[in-house]
Amino acid sequence: MLVLSGFAIAISLGVATDSAAGSAGTLAAAWVATKLTQPLRILATLAITPLVAAGLKRLRRGRPELPPG
Repeated sequence: MLVLSGFAIAISLGVATDSAAGSAGTLAAAWVATKLTQPLRILATLAITPLVAAGLKRLRRGRPELPPG
């Protein structure tokens, strides 16, 4: 949803829409842009997730564990 909103804002900043049809066109263009970038966003997520997990593990090692309960 954030990507769709970002694309819609970016497109609307570059295009003057005065009617409801123009606004619908902006939303449609934002949806298309979101779908076109989806594979890249998925690959970036898959590439970054192990790095984030390793960083979180490293941070957790420095903290003492809380006792259960």
